[in-house]
Order: sequence, then structure tokens, then C-alpha cells
Amino acid sequence: MQIVNRTLQSFKIEYPLERIAPLEKILFVDIETTGFTAKTSSLYLIGAAYYAEGNWQIRQWFCETPIEEPSLLDAFFSFATAYTHLIHFNGNNFDLPYLLQKCEQYKLPYHFNNFEGIDLYKRISPYKAFLHVPSCKQKSLENLLGIHREDRYNGGELIEVYCNYVKNPSTDASSLLLLHNSDDMKGMLQILPLLAFYDLFNGDIRAKKVQSNSYIDYNGQDRLELLIKLLLPTALPIPLANLANGCYFSAEKREAILKAPLYEEEMKYFYFNYKDYYYLPEEDIALHKSVSSFVDKSRRIQATASTCYTRKFGLFLPQWDIFIEPFFKRSYKDKECFFELTDERKTDREFFSRYAQYLLGKMAKTY
Repeated sequence: MQIVNRTLQSFKIEYPLERIAPLEKILFVDIETTGFTAKTSSLYLIGAAYYAEGNWQIRQWFCETPIEEPSLLDAFFSFATAYTHLIHFNGNNFDLPYLLQKCEQYKLPYHFNNFEGIDLYKRISPYKAFLHVPSCKQKSLENLLGIHREDRYNGGELIEVYCNYVKNPSTDASSLLLLHNSDDMKGMLQILPLLAFYDLFNGDIRAKKVQSNSYIDYNGQDRLELLIKLLLPTALPIPLANLANGCYFSAEKREAILKAPLYEEEMKYFYFNYKDYYYLPEEDIALHKSVSSFVDKSRRIQATASTCYTRKFGLFLPQWDIFIEPFFKRSYKDKECFFELTDERKTDREFFSRYAQYLLGKMAKTY
């Protein structure tokens, strides 16, 4: 078994990884195999990245032949005991189950129960469309950030290289196998800044400034919009702009602008218990029976679900589920709903921070 060590001199990660854990307690892991099923394939390489002596390091355990698998597992798990956090890319679906199956195969007592796990793929992939990437494969994310590899192979292509290496060992073949894994490890470190998008949707964003703007749309109609200037929890690695549900989001580094349509008009609030109401056609409102008994019977009728409402003129903001109550609609069958931007809410910066977070979540799910 070969053990290869490499120091990434002056290598910096553009993400505050210390938020997750002390750097010295974080271990990155990636494995190379000849197949997807542990019982019918070989584990030939485990790569790990870790922080020590002021630099990021890469250590690789490489099997010269498949019979060295138990020694490979022993060496890796013995090394890993010094760490508390395990970071990987799609390791929940492949790397970790595969390693556990190999341990079971060789009756080795190792597990991951003592680790806090972070799957980069799982954290980034929900925002694939929002990031405008065709897939969330690691290489696609590296391309998004302009990261270039020395390695030109994929894992599948290297299976034959390893099988040939076992029969006829060569420095060229082992270099190819080690380089692929090393670039996977280095790439994992380099795409960490994309966690800023996970923070964007799951952290605390803060409204710095809120104002209403008027503009003329493409049809020459006067429109209003709410503009929220935001401070993001983590600097984004790339500028980004998206339009969804009539809302617009634009961000660069830690600053962002979020625009939402603002409507100044009359809307309706519908009562659910319509059987307890009368509808007054002349006034175009519904009144509870306890207070409308004085109304002449000729001027009132039993309310229905679609006529059991009161009308309100004001400023309204959109919501796609019940974010704020009471909620208003233009008509009973209208799927769009709104809430009133009251005078009290206009001065509530915390409210606008929560509303911005809500809008971003809805925009991400639209793509």
C-alpha cells in the first residue's frame, strides 16, 4: 500500500469554514473504486484533505492490489479518529455506505457514528436551477467557478487503468489514479464558496434599506414595486440575478437587491364561516348575522363562499402561501393571495428581513 502526502502551499479557501468547526477538526474524504457495489468491486484509493501546520494537506492511501483493502481501511479510519467533522461530495449516497460495506465484508469495527457529516452535494443541489447550472456534478460546479483541473479522466474511465495497473504496475498509471483523486479533493475545497448559497436560503439575511418605487411597465402602465437592499450572511462567489413569480433578485458578494410587486388597490378578505354571514348586494360586503339582523330582509341574502368578504383599499404585497394573516385576494377563485403593507409593517426592518427570506425560498422552488 502506498501512502502519498501533498501540501497545498498558500492555498486559501474563500469560505468561512470555521463556522462549521475548527479547521483542525475537519476532514474531507473521497474514494475511488472499480464499481458501485462493495461486494463486487474493489476499493483502491481513499483521499483525505485536512488542515495542519498552517496549510491544507492531502493524504492518499493507495492499494497496489485488492488484497490490501483491509490495510487501507485500517489506515484511513485510524487517521480519521482525530477529527470530528467529515465533509464529502455525495458521500451520503456512495462513499460512506461503500466504506461501511467494505468494513462489514472484512469484519472491521469501523463506523462514522462519531462524526458530524456534511454532504456538499446535498447542500448545494437544491439550488441547481437558481445557480443556472445543467447539473450539480462536482465538475459542473467547478466549471461554474472557473476551476481548472490537471486531471482529464472520470472515475469510470480509470477503472480499466487500475485493473491494468494491478497486472502491470507503472508509475504513469499510478500517477493518473492519484491525480484524479487529488483533483477531486482539491476541487471539493475550491467549491466550498458555493455553500454561500446554502447560507443565503438557510441563514439570516438582513434588510438594510427598504423603499417603494414607481415605474412604467412595457405596456405603459404605472406600477409600484418594493425594493429591499439586503446584507447577506456570506459573500457569494459569483454575481447572480434571477426573476421568478414577478420578483427580481440580484446579488454580488454580500450585497443584494430584491424587488417585489407592490399593489395599491382594493382587495377582499374572505371569511371562512360563510354560513354565519349575510351578503349585502348594495354595499357589496358580508356582515355577520349577529350584527346584520337590523338590515331589511330585502337587502340581504345568505352569503356564499364567494360572496362572504369585506373589502379593503390599501397597499398589498404578494404571498404564495400563508406567510402573513389576514390574507387578501382579488376574487374568490383567484389563486394569488396578498397581505396588507400596513403603516406598522413599513417601519419594521425585521419584518422585511423575514419577507425577503420568504420570497427567496419561493423563487428557488419556482425554477
